[in-house]
Amino acid sequence: MARRPYNSPIREARAAETRGRILDAVRTIFETDPESSLNFDEVAKVSGVNRRTIFRHFANKDELLQAFWTSTNATLDMKIWPETGEDLMSMPPKLFEAMERIEGFVRAAHLSPTGHMMRMQVNAERLAAFRGSLADISTGMDPVARGRLEALSQVLFSATTWLSLRDYWGMSGREAGDVVVWGIKALIDAAIREKSSTG
Repeated sequence: MARRPYNSPIREARAAETRGRILDAVRTIFETDPESSLNFDEVAKVSGVNRRTIFRHFANKDELLQAFWTSTNATLDMKIWPETGEDLMSMPPKLFEAMERIEGFVRAAHLSPTGHMMRMQVNAERLAAFRGSLADISTGMDPVARGRLEALSQVLFSATTWLSLRDYWGMSGREAGDVVVWGIKALIDAAIREKSSTG
């Protein structure tokens, strides 16, 4: 008779604690040295977890960045991309307010090559979310016009826009979110008018 594997709650708790220390180290590196290439030696030094153990949790840098992206977004306790047209109109103020709590990470993710790589790993998912949220409006539109609507909606909804409105215009997260909702609504209204005039 084959033995069932024994899952030790203590071992699982230690593994979760170690994983948390590794991901916390990634955040520290991003925030203190945005230009870091984020190699495993640096993560080991900052986390106090030896390199071999880090590889047991994350086989490569892509896995580590994916886990870090997921854990960081989980701290926001909300969706980060829209799923519906209603999300486009309601999410930006709350999302931008939440980004204020992790401002250091958001800045680092936009300044560093490693942050860019992390963001690009989820780009297909990002684009699909915006296309889906605009599908009710964009169906039947000229492909070029549809692409413009989707692209500009995504740009407005982004952390990049939040940073610009915060830094250059001194807006709070709520104010920046309200501006973005206004901009997306204006885009959608223009797209609907254009679709009606050519349909």
